[in-house]
Amino acid sequence: MRRREGAVNAVIRGGWIGKEAEVVSASNPSIIGLKGIVVDETKNLLVLDTPSGEKKVMKHLSRFRIKYDDDIVEVSGDDLLVSPEERVKK
Repeated sequence: MRRREGAVNAVIRGGWIGKEAEVVSASNPSIIGLKGIVVDETKNLLVLDTPSGEKKVMKHLSRFRIKYDDDIVEVSGDDLLVSPEERVKK
């Protein structure tokens, strides 16, 4: 897995909708490994479109692997606990 700081910052500041995401750690072990396309985001949740339907994943205490352009990066959901509208302003 390649990690570039610029890509990590782009994921944290940018939008997730339409990106491929995987839950790599979570307080709920049953969602670890869940993969899908991000179809919605709120301050506290990501909504993934998976083969078995849409799944809501809490950002808090979760870690995500995101395909962003040509990079695959991991980010903590705790770094994203702000509404998408507010995060873009930062």
